[in-house]
Amino acid sequence: MERVAIIGASMTQFGQREAWLQELLAEAAIDCLEDAGVTGEEIEHLYVSNMASGEYEGQTGAVNALAHDIDAMPAYTQRVDQTSSSGGAGMFAAWQSVASGASGMTLLVGGEKMTHRTTAEATDVIASLTHRVEYKHGITLPSFAGLTARHYLERFDAPRESLGKVAEKNHRNGVDNPNAQFQKEVDLETILESPIVADPLRLYDFCPITDGSAALLFCPESVATEYADEYVVVSGIDGATDTHVVHERDDPTVMRGVVESGKGAYEMSGYGPDDIDVAELHDMFTILEFLQMEGLGFAEQGEAWKLIEEGYTERDTGEFPINTSGGLKSKGHPLGASGVAQAVEIYEQLMGEAGPRQVEADVGLTCNVGGFGNCVITTIMEAGQ
Repeated sequence: MERVAIIGASMTQFGQREAWLQELLAEAAIDCLEDAGVTGEEIEHLYVSNMASGEYEGQTGAVNALAHDIDAMPAYTQRVDQTSSSGGAGMFAAWQSVASGASGMTLLVGGEKMTHRTTAEATDVIASLTHRVEYKHGITLPSFAGLTARHYLERFDAPRESLGKVAEKNHRNGVDNPNAQFQKEVDLETILESPIVADPLRLYDFCPITDGSAALLFCPESVATEYADEYVVVSGIDGATDTHVVHERDDPTVMRGVVESGKGAYEMSGYGPDDIDVAELHDMFTILEFLQMEGLGFAEQGEAWKLIEEGYTERDTGEFPINTSGGLKSKGHPLGASGVAQAVEIYEQLMGEAGPRQVEADVGLTCNVGGFGNCVITTIMEAGQ
């Protein structure tokens, strides 16, 4: 099996964009190819991670149109949809295409166009990923988050402020990300006094609705130096699912998809939790940062909030920086792009290209969550040798 390298990366400005999905995908793809010095004609496999272009824009066939736009014919094309973990699923598909030897040059582009819809409309599209029985009773992902957060706080005697500190940290990190949707600090008092959305979670505990795209270029490590002096290797990747009906889980504070995908990625890479220097976690809601920290072995169950309180995950002063990009909370969450953008941030950290966000890192991890832990992809990346 080929070891897989990443030799190019790009991310567009996230936020409210006038451009439609097709333009966003092309923008990221072209920038990524230019970053690696590769032409569209060299692409053998082209993947687009996207959850809901049909629902949001009435547009399908985006990946085929992208192949035309970047002159990638006759590359094999495929759209990858795994709800809000579509970007991570695209990572897995792109890695598999190169690792198997099926492709010698694979481009992955993730994107979503959402902000032209109202909040209610966008939320309803996302909520359609829940089980039909839950959906017809009005269940949405924010309601799952609120119920789980309340249970976690009461069960583990965690202060409400600890969740607010996740949002405060990630907004502070986002200030230094020129592509983040929100590039401003938000103090803890403002976070804790913002409007309630799903008790105990408030407005600043949730990520925004976002337009944007991101891209990565994959090739066998054996030829990576033909294109780049430095590169990043995907050393471990795995995906897993949990019960589709959330209330059937034995413990709502344990995301089994996170646990199992993490185990697989650790086993493949040969690394463990203590070897990871920096991580991008799927903080669609602040409580998810706690659950992923614990599911991936960075904290014991019920203990993640204590590490947040101690400043352990701070970018500049902590021992283990989490969401140096600003996370979904500040950077934004264009559904199909988020998992790819997480990997772009780790790529830049490992390449020493993160600017004021830079931390000391040789090994990084991303965790991209679909739904409320229904499907998860964990990826471990390391600096190339």
